[in-house]
Amino acid sequence: MSLIFVISLAACSGSGSPLDEAIERGYITVGFANEKPYAYKEADGTLTGEAVEIARVILERLGVKEMRGELTEFGSLVAGLQAKRFDLITAGMFINPNRCSAVLFADPEYSIGEALAVKQGNPLELVSYEGIASNGEAKVAVMTGAVEIEYLEKSGIPSDRIIQVPDQASAISALQADRVQAITMTGPSLQAMLESANDNKIERVADFTQPTVDGESVRGYGATAFRQADTEFQEAYNAELQKMKDSGELLEILQKFGFTEDELPGDMTAAALCGE
Repeated sequence: MSLIFVISLAACSGSGSPLDEAIERGYITVGFANEKPYAYKEADGTLTGEAVEIARVILERLGVKEMRGELTEFGSLVAGLQAKRFDLITAGMFINPNRCSAVLFADPEYSIGEALAVKQGNPLELVSYEGIASNGEAKVAVMTGAVEIEYLEKSGIPSDRIIQVPDQASAISALQADRVQAITMTGPSLQAMLESANDNKIERVADFTQPTVDGESVRGYGATAFRQADTEFQEAYNAELQKMKDSGELLEILQKFGFTEDELPGDMTAAALCGE
């Protein structure tokens, strides 16, 4: 995956858990990477997105009444969490073993695949990451810190043809300006960005082949992440998330942001995805 938003708890006195401190203070500060449809600001400054709205419901039920937004680059989220600049990362960060060694994930809130966009007509006939790798003229833009970088590298694309950009809008701009011949991100993110760009000179690759890495599908599962020590917070969050899954409320929120029943996480858990 993957934008993104981070819940940052300002330092406060006492030795309570991050959740206890947030409840006492009455708010948490939400950092985000402006990545649609996961976490982003509307033109009027309203913070929204599927992960924002899921977290908003859960945190309110846990006793935290307010979220305050602060823009953060995606690539700095894990480091910021570890440095205690933030206390929670969400907006659908993909769970993978490398990240599991650095953060404590909640159970997943959605599951999605990758997508590719190219210039209208797909002049280089790019329908897979392997196709990009085999075409020396093809460069691909991807957001710094995104899980797709690993997928591209393992698909054989050399680093000098993987153009890292700070955000999704920059990826669209790179394609429009012919600095790259393709851009990649998760399916819902790409669809949202194409709709925002409203540019009939670029298109989504309809017959894109989902990549496999080390013989396995890269279908991603997105979740909130905590510091390794914050197990109490994570367990409380998971309990509320499970209630939303059971009641159908999770799907209702996801559908507002372009997801379907096919993107539900099912019974998958963070522990299983982390290889525990």
